[in-house]
Amino acid sequence: MMTTPARRYFGTDGIRGTANKAPMDAATALRLGQAAGRYFNRGAHRHRVVIGKDTRLSGYMLEPALTAGFIGAGMDVVLVGPLPTPAIALLTRSLRADLGVMISASHNLYQDNGIKLFGPDGLKLSDAQEAAIEGLMDGDLECGLVAPAKLGRASRMEDAPGRYIEAAKASFPRGLTLETLRIVIDCAHGAAYKVAPTVLWELGAEVVPVGVSPDGFNINDGVGSTAPGRLAEIVRERRADLGIALDGDADRLVLVDEKGSIIDGDQILALIAGFWHKQERLRGGNVVATVMSNMGLERYLRERGLGLLRTAVGDRYVGERMRETGCNLGGEQSGHMIMSDFGTTGDGLIAALQVLAVLVEEQRAASEVCRRFRPLPQKLVNIRYAGASPLQQEAVQREIAAHEERLGERGRVLIRASGTEPVIRVMAEAEDEALVEETVAALAEVIRSRAKVAA
Repeated sequence: MMTTPARRYFGTDGIRGTANKAPMDAATALRLGQAAGRYFNRGAHRHRVVIGKDTRLSGYMLEPALTAGFIGAGMDVVLVGPLPTPAIALLTRSLRADLGVMISASHNLYQDNGIKLFGPDGLKLSDAQEAAIEGLMDGDLECGLVAPAKLGRASRMEDAPGRYIEAAKASFPRGLTLETLRIVIDCAHGAAYKVAPTVLWELGAEVVPVGVSPDGFNINDGVGSTAPGRLAEIVRERRADLGIALDGDADRLVLVDEKGSIIDGDQILALIAGFWHKQERLRGGNVVATVMSNMGLERYLRERGLGLLRTAVGDRYVGERMRETGCNLGGEQSGHMIMSDFGTTGDGLIAALQVLAVLVEEQRAASEVCRRFRPLPQKLVNIRYAGASPLQQEAVQREIAAHEERLGERGRVLIRASGTEPVIRVMAEAEDEALVEETVAALAEVIRSRAKVAA
């Protein structure tokens, strides 16, 4: 069992919550800007922060609050508007900024929002850095405010989308073209609604855009990587070669083959790993994934002399392990793909381009190329609760231990608390599907019986 230490503001992926309620309100965003600005305001140089966002209505509230906090801490602010999360990481490094900020709740609906921070290296902050910023947020911030003459300035960067478009295109192999392919791209009415279709079109594809009409309320609503059903229908209707579904901030993807079948992050990892290994481009001898990845992926890699290194859930932890071990490929079953040759964080569009390169090279259909292994039966149940987490109760721990012993080497049990919401995730995996169903049902029942279940 793996759990994430409780923190007041930061969770698995930045700060997240319901818009206009703490911690996702203007007051907290202002304090975050002041605290992060103070933390990164080091040295005599002119300090700079890049702020991007997705298309949620609440972005109009959080962006100026953060801007005011950073300016008060003496940092210049560069506003780039709606752009994918990986674009903010890229621009933070390109502009030699001290800090990058992405305002997004990723795959959540418009009612939620979030704030992710990147250091000057374009990497998500470590637990220690987030803890230090939390400490400043809870302290006296007045001493970190600068004199009037040292206040920062805000400006808008008009060519930011073009910079990301060129970087994404550069990840696609020279000499290849998408001219023979018809691609449906679902942008979830989110941050990539302009740049993703443009990249595919400029590389030669016939592009069928979906989810490219954001109105502040429709982000991830029946579209995107968490709802690929409509995309699958359109792929079949338009006889497309591939469907690509991004989430609200475009740092993850799900694919749909020409038959309308869904391809998850584990299969995408296997495909890229196998292709790169054959080309001698895969570094470190391993692929990094999380505890959620299917055992079938692990077996696929082992058969090719490669290893699977597992981390806690969260692409930040995947990235940290990649850097520790010298690996250049990692990701999550949910579709976050980190390819350190091209960027510092998950990038759904660039991952899709790597898959498209394989389709073009092998001249085969996506249904043939993208099914690299047979996944073991796996079931996940989410249990929402109110109050204290039930996971530390002795009765719950005994039940978990009993089922782990019962499965032995035939499978595994994974129980963890979400880092972004009051939810316990119960997962089991084994060769025997009936055993998986039975295990999850039994564990879910005992956790529900011991939890104060949220309405």
